[in-house]
Parts: sequence; C-alpha cells; structure tokens
Amino acid sequence: MPKTVLITGAGSGFGKGASVALAARGHRVIATTETQEQADVLAREHPELTVAKLDITRPEDVDLVAQWDIDVLINNAGAGQTGPLADVPLDRVRRLFEVNVFGTLSITQAVLAQMVPKGSGRIIIVSSIAGVLPGPAFGPYSMTKHALEAMGKTLRSELAAQGIDVTLLNPGPYLTGFNDRMADSMWEWFGADSLNAPSTPLFQMMKDLVTNGQMDPVEVVDVMVELTEAASTQENNFVPASLAEQLGR
Repeated sequence: MPKTVLITGAGSGFGKGASVALAARGHRVIATTETQEQADVLAREHPELTVAKLDITRPEDVDLVAQWDIDVLINNAGAGQTGPLADVPLDRVRRLFEVNVFGTLSITQAVLAQMVPKGSGRIIIVSSIAGVLPGPAFGPYSMTKHALEAMGKTLRSELAAQGIDVTLLNPGPYLTGFNDRMADSMWEWFGADSLNAPSTPLFQMMKDLVTNGQMDPVEVVDVMVELTEAASTQENNFVPASLAEQLGR
C-alpha cells in the first residue's frame, strides 16, 4: 500500500537516493532540503517528488509538516564535525547538536502530533555506526549519534503501545561525500597551536580509515526502502549487516 513518506536531508546522499527509490515504488515522497537552492535543483531533476525547503533547525520550517498527512518520517538530515575533544571549538559542537539532536527531535515531535491521534506511523532515525562505536577524532559527531540512539530507543518503547514504530538505521562508511567533508572539517580550525597537535598522525590515520574503501550507498538506500515498507522493524539496523556481527549484536 502506498505511503506518504517525509524525508529530511534529501538534497544529496542517502536522502536523495531513498526519495527517488521510494517514489519509483509508488509512494508519495515529500523530499525536503536544508536550502531553497537544493530544493530547486531537486525539483527540476525529479518532478515526481514533492519538494520543499525544510531546515530542521528553524521552527517556521518545521511547522510546514502540519500540511501533510505523513505515514513515515525518515530523519536523515544531519551534520558532521571531527576533531579532538580537548580542542574542538564549543560553538561547532553546539551547532552539531542543534542539527543532529534538537533538529531531529523537533521535527519528530511535529510529525508525532499527527501520528499519535491516528494511532499509526513509523519514525526512522538515521544514526551511524558511530552511534555505538566512538573513535578518535570523531568524538563530536559520535556524541550526537549516541544521543540519537537514546532518543530512538526511548521513543520506540514509549510509542509502541500507540501503534507507532520507531527504528534506528546505523550505516558504516558509504561514499556519499558526507564522510569526506566531515573528515576534513577538523582541519578548518585544528593546527600547530592546538593542544593535541602531537597526535596529528592519529587523526590523519582515522581520516584515512573512514574515507578509504567507502561502500556503495545504494545498499543503505535499499534498507531505507525496506524499513519504510516493512510490517515491523527491529531496534537497530546495521548496514552492512556484518557490522552487527562484529559488534556482537
């Protein structure tokens, strides 16, 4: 049965891929982007989508969801930041939490306001392998994804009795451009006068580890489609599935 699916962060990467794939399967897809420029490009490229500019950190944008009757929300929008926690500027960490945590919770609450009265719906939260496995240099990002893990698991237990399913998606490193931008972000401010400058080789090693050998994002898009259409879900969904085995889950 076709569903109305709202996807955040649909201007590129997983969000764009899932939007196109779900629309091709007959679902009504509301693909939202952070900026109007992204929205204009997406609308031109894919007229089969309902496209809207929706920055999840702006309350006036989040209010737009009231106009749509949403069956599935895919919380895909997010930001990245790397760097040693001993040095990372706090304004960058605050911004990361504003997008990844507070923005995600804001739009989730707005959508739940219509799902709860219906007694049905699904919330898919895109977390990360970093949400369960922190590592050097990726602390700022991992902190926000750990928060999403807590958010998703709490919502899942709170809303199940009301007919609303909440599930977490945990991708590894996939080639969307996101990981490369995030890995480079620390070098915008990190330098020789930083407290952890002697650890620079470690941070470079972590960058290489995450950015080399990235996988085809189609694999994650396929799981997004599966989770949208599934009769039921599990709490965490690691992609590739072998990650779950490595983590003993």
